[in-house]
Amino acid sequence: MINFEYYTPTRVIFGKDTEKETGRLIREQGCRKVLLHYGGQSAKKSGLLGRIEASLKEAGIEYISLGGVVPNPRLSLVYEGIRMCKEAGVDFILAVGGGSVIDSAKGIGYGVANEGDVWDIYSRKREAKACLPIGAVLTIAAAGSEMSWSSVITNEDGWIKRGYSNDLSRCRFAIMNPELTYTLPMYQTQCGAVDILMHTMERYFNPETDFEITDRIAEGLMVSVIHNARILMEEPEDYNARASLMWASSLSHNNLTGCGLSSDWASHQLEHELSGMFDVAHGAGLAAVWGSWARYVYMENPKRFAQFAVNVMGIPQDFNHPEKTALEGIRAVEGFFRDIGMPTSVHEMGIDLTDEQIETLAYKCSFMETRYIGGFKKLEKADMIRIYQMAR
Repeated sequence: MINFEYYTPTRVIFGKDTEKETGRLIREQGCRKVLLHYGGQSAKKSGLLGRIEASLKEAGIEYISLGGVVPNPRLSLVYEGIRMCKEAGVDFILAVGGGSVIDSAKGIGYGVANEGDVWDIYSRKREAKACLPIGAVLTIAAAGSEMSWSSVITNEDGWIKRGYSNDLSRCRFAIMNPELTYTLPMYQTQCGAVDILMHTMERYFNPETDFEITDRIAEGLMVSVIHNARILMEEPEDYNARASLMWASSLSHNNLTGCGLSSDWASHQLEHELSGMFDVAHGAGLAAVWGSWARYVYMENPKRFAQFAVNVMGIPQDFNHPEKTALEGIRAVEGFFRDIGMPTSVHEMGIDLTDEQIETLAYKCSFMETRYIGGFKKLEKADMIRIYQMAR
């Protein structure tokens, strides 16, 4: 194992009707003017925004609203939120939605609290020095942004998707009512399940394989996600299954499943370029590229993939040929993806990649040939091209 620091300052309020606590929680932060940030019309039609607004009014908190966040949140809306917050004197941002809304809120928080263009922070030209305080009312189990230090924003100028991580943006609180996820389309629910699973898999496949407690936590979480995702295919309003996915979303990305280990993140980096170029759902994009990444790298440590196959996917161990067990595990993951309606290739998302597009994807993913990606196996631009070719 390696040395690690574990930091999870976000206060979690979990269970039915917890969104009614929003006003009190913000008042306890000493804030008085809120940006209510959300996505489309579903939050209004469901009555969720109305309940939150009533809670804010009861607590004596003023608010302004900005909707319109889309999957792969856009820099242009972040700019609009920054402008609105500065003009109105906002001192708190409340994200009502999933990872895209929370990521957009973090971008706005950085932009209000720091001078200059917020994109300079995401493009790593400078570091953030502050961030407006942020809270979240979660409506989808997926990204784990409610307890992570990460944010990902898409710049429409060139359709470049970049992430930035800083503890300054961690949510002060996260309200999690699993009932708020009942009305999600099943495709969206299962995209979220893949994202949760992948956040732990990115940490699980690493060069350090000697910290058993973290492995067992990670394996248990992944088994639970797979089990409950299958339940929801048949029973979309199963409260316990919804609650399990929602809590797994947070635990999978607050680094509990990676303590004492390094991580990989190659699949995420490869997918970021796909969703930046084609605006595909993040979870679907991850499902489409993961199998190709896994087949490309598994011989770096086939025993690690074999352990995953046995302990997570229930594959019998072939002690004489761990590479065979490893490949069976990869096939089992792809079988799970198909069972929940997820793609296992880019073509299955309706995209037929050309050689020119693959070159562009790899060029962007390598930051114009200035970096490699991955921890399990370091991947240069040529490796990225090969994985995209395998995934198409």
